[in-house]
Amino acid sequence: MTHRIDPAALREYDVRGIVGQTLGEDDAYAIGRGFATCIRRAGGTRLAVGRDGRTTSPMLEAALIEGLAASGVDVVRIGLGPTPMLYHAERTLEVDGGVQVTGSHNPAEYNGFKLVHAHRSFFGAAIQGLATMAEAGDWEEGAGTVTDADVLDAYVGRLLSGYAGGAFRIAWDCGNGAAGPAIERLAAQLPGEHYLLFAEVDGAFPNHHPDPTIEANLADLKRVVAERNLDFGVAFDGDGDRIGAVDAHGRVVWGDQLLAILAEPALRAHPGATIVGDVKASRTLFDRIAALGGRPVMWKSGHSLMKEKMIETGAALGGEMSGHIFFGEAQGGFDDAPYAAVQLIRAVHLSGGSLADLRNALPSLVASPEIRVPVDESRKFAIVDAVVTRLNAEGADIDRTDGARVTTGDGWWLLRASNTEPALTVRAEAPDQPGLDRLLAEIETRLSIEGVSIFLAGDPR
Repeated sequence: MTHRIDPAALREYDVRGIVGQTLGEDDAYAIGRGFATCIRRAGGTRLAVGRDGRTTSPMLEAALIEGLAASGVDVVRIGLGPTPMLYHAERTLEVDGGVQVTGSHNPAEYNGFKLVHAHRSFFGAAIQGLATMAEAGDWEEGAGTVTDADVLDAYVGRLLSGYAGGAFRIAWDCGNGAAGPAIERLAAQLPGEHYLLFAEVDGAFPNHHPDPTIEANLADLKRVVAERNLDFGVAFDGDGDRIGAVDAHGRVVWGDQLLAILAEPALRAHPGATIVGDVKASRTLFDRIAALGGRPVMWKSGHSLMKEKMIETGAALGGEMSGHIFFGEAQGGFDDAPYAAVQLIRAVHLSGGSLADLRNALPSLVASPEIRVPVDESRKFAIVDAVVTRLNAEGADIDRTDGARVTTGDGWWLLRASNTEPALTVRAEAPDQPGLDRLLAEIETRLSIEGVSIFLAGDPR
């Protein structure tokens, strides 16, 4: 038996596609066969499997598990929950890896798989290898067993372990995503007052799209914080590994700002530690880490790549503009938005002030949000390469850590190809609005040369 997996679904960090177009049950089965084969050939025998709340997740989970078992791996099914619950299960159950069926922050028609082997991300060439194995039918044979395990209480217990964050009045926007049940149990055990929005899991996402990096998706959270005069609010993406936040004034606290706030208690506990920020993060983040005595490292965007860099550097903390916050090995080493929320409460408590105070204390620059420019999947990397070629010919100051981060007299701007969407990612930062306007105009001009027509607008911080 052989099978061809659509290359569009084979992303750098995971497998992800539109169900019925680039991803289906046969693909899920083939991925199960291939991943189980990899696990067995590495000496493993057992995997944990979880799923998010999308309407297609049960179907894909069943096909995946059928494939895993057919290649001789025993499966521990943990059921519906956020991706970090799967990571927790992979580290605490007697398993050799895990798979989460999830479309992450993508629209409802998407779904996919995040894979873990021996506490490390399974990504890049390893994911491409699953397609090669499928086309050759290069799979182990077997008859694995399937059992169930309830790990939700244990996961929530981990979130609360050693809690010393004080009592606050907080709104929690679950966005009808997979984090809902965990947040219900977490909030019920926290001191203070807690107001839950859209905690019921609904894969159609009837209230708003669960991506907290897009400010429009935080409108309900802002409203509740304002109406109830709350201390702050937090929000989660569809599979609970990205966090967003707003302060008491309804201002968004972006991913790099959250990381800057969390850096202080992290460096107090681990003086001189490494903290990793992604290439989209503000210059002020890296300056702040250094000022606090830490070692700042800029790295490529993407949860798998960031986790590998954290292992390589022994980092105590890491984070992305996208809201993935990673905690060092003492806390599991993975991205966990509910855990990040608990640590944010602790950071505010330790500060003796409010989240708004902590945000006000950060340097004031003018930056764009993370802007996604839709382009054809087959063109996105070529467009970035073409822009870089022109920049090199001009002698521009370019950091090629991930895409092109270009420094000019006005500040810096970034252009990179998204590894999770058919889109380019754009971001810019300057000391003032005129400088930001010039940076965004430059990006527009350079993309227009490549046939990409856009309009970019800045977002003062």
